Amino acid sequence: MELTKEEKDAVNEEVHELLQTFGKERENLIPILQNVQEKLGFLPGQAMEKIAKHLEIPAVDVYGLVTFYNQFRLNPPGENEVKVCLGTACYMVGGHITLESFERKLEIQEGETSEDRKYSLERVACVGCCTMAPVVTVNDEVEGYVTPTRVDGIVNSLEEQGNSTNNDDTA
Repeated sequence: MELTKEEKDAVNEEVHELLQTFGKERENLIPILQNVQEKLGFLPGQAMEKIAKHLEIPAVDVYGLVTFYNQFRLNPPGENEVKVCLGTACYMVGGHITLESFERKLEIQEGETSEDRKYSLERVACVGCCTMAPVVTVNDEVEGYVTPTRVDGIVNSLEEQGNSTNNDDTA
C-alpha cells in the first residue's frame, strides 16, 4: 500500500524521534519495532529501512523478523478493524468460511487494508469466546455466531454508520 507524502513525512519524523531513545545494539530491534508499530499502527517499509540503518544491520534482517512474528503489521490498520478468530473451536464451526466471506465482501485478503482504508482484515488465533464460535471482533467489539449472512449484515451496518458519520460532519 502506497503512503501519501504527508504519511511518509510523519513516518520519518516519528521513527527518527523514537530511534533517539535506543542504542545501536541489535537486541533493541524488537523493542524498536514494537514502539514504532504502537506509534504508527503498522511498520511501513521506510520505517524498517531507517531502523536497519540505525542498528547497522541489513534491511532484509528487519523485514525477516517482522514477517516471522504475527504481532507485526505491514499495512496500516483500517478505520474498521475486522479480526476473524481461527482458533480450534471457531475453525471447526466455519471460521475459515467466515474469513472467506469477509474477503469477498470487503474485496481484500486477510492481512490487507482496503484502498480507501475503511477496512482491514486479520486472522487471530483465539478471541476467548469459544462458546460463541465462529467469532469476529470488529473494532474490538465481539460478534458471535458469525455466518456468511451475518458478514453481509456486519459490513452493511458499518457502511451505514460511516454514512451517518459523514452526514453529521456536513451538517
